[in-house]
Amino acid sequence: MKKPAVFLDRDGTLTEEVGYVNHPDRLHLLPGAAEAVRRINAMEWRAIVITNQAGVARGYMSEDVVRETMKRLEALLAEEGARLDGIYFCPHHLSSQDARYALDCACRKPRRGLVDAACREHEIDLARSVAVGDKYYSDVALAHGIGIPGILVLTGYGLGERENQSRDWPRQPEYIARDVLDAVRWISEQ
Repeated sequence: MKKPAVFLDRDGTLTEEVGYVNHPDRLHLLPGAAEAVRRINAMEWRAIVITNQAGVARGYMSEDVVRETMKRLEALLAEEGARLDGIYFCPHHLSSQDARYALDCACRKPRRGLVDAACREHEIDLARSVAVGDKYYSDVALAHGIGIPGILVLTGYGLGERENQSRDWPRQPEYIARDVLDAVRWISEQ
């Protein structure tokens, strides 16, 4: 049976924004992140992380380091009783000097490739899903591009984006949340 998903950005949304997370020990949950994921689990929605990881393309870390960092994310959430249903990342960026990663790919947000992969693998009801992130032009634009609500969180880059760019946004987010927990509360009330 298909279930809706909350597509969650990682850095600045679930975890502290520290620039390129080039070692698993640099990844730390934001306050309320585990509770937010627990609430998604309790709603019986899919909790799916979709994240751009251009640091791979730029040579700051390998895909293996990203995978190890994602294992740490899952472990930190599990310690607090929360579970992710899937994790998808894009390692590409056109500026890469490495031809394997210098791609104009379909998976780099705001393109929909990561969402499509998650939908194929997890029986997701896309029409009832929501995307949450701290960057308008990757996270909220992705949501709007696939016809679902987009929520901007004010953690990570979100506060600066709202204050410095919002007058230029082609469309406002459906909700601007203090953090990911506030975003999930809003989703649960709709």
